[in-house]
Amino acid sequence: MARVGLTTERLTRAGAELADEVGLDQVTVSALARRFDVKVASLYSHVRNSQDLKTKIALLALEEMADRASDALAGRAGKDALTALANVYRDYAREHPGRYAASQLRLDPEAAAASAGVRHAQMTRAILRGYDLPEPDQTHAVRLLGSTFHGYVSLELGGGFSHSAPDTQQTWTRILDALDALLRNWPTA
Repeated sequence: MARVGLTTERLTRAGAELADEVGLDQVTVSALARRFDVKVASLYSHVRNSQDLKTKIALLALEEMADRASDALAGRAGKDALTALANVYRDYAREHPGRYAASQLRLDPEAAAASAGVRHAQMTRAILRGYDLPEPDQTHAVRLLGSTFHGYVSLELGGGFSHSAPDTQQTWTRILDALDALLRNWPTA
């Protein structure tokens, strides 16, 4: 077998592409070795095992989404910023379903703290400052937004809304309207 210039980054990107093509559950070190036409042992100096590969894909996905979100949020505030962030998640999930699934993996505390997940939380909190939410309500709102965005996107990707009207875009728009209204009228404790 010929050398193919394997690097951790190249394997991670190939694993991410594979996840988008066949689903994250099907991503293994063996499947990646077949993609490069190399022996599995050739990959172990770059990835420890299939879970390590999936973690690397998760970190890549979080970074890619954070970069997109940063660009989308520039110069926006209030509902425009809320909508922009929500659409980043939804669009990314549609374009990269396997990577998006990886971004939902539970990371160990050290990996999570060093990941772009921190940037996601910071951007969400920046949006919420425009709604003038104090702590701990801001944390509650971060969790609400994350749950709503990821829940809707996961159900939509799984075909959960494909059997009935109205169109999912109409529902998405109404959800964002409702979230904006809720954040502007956040209930006091």
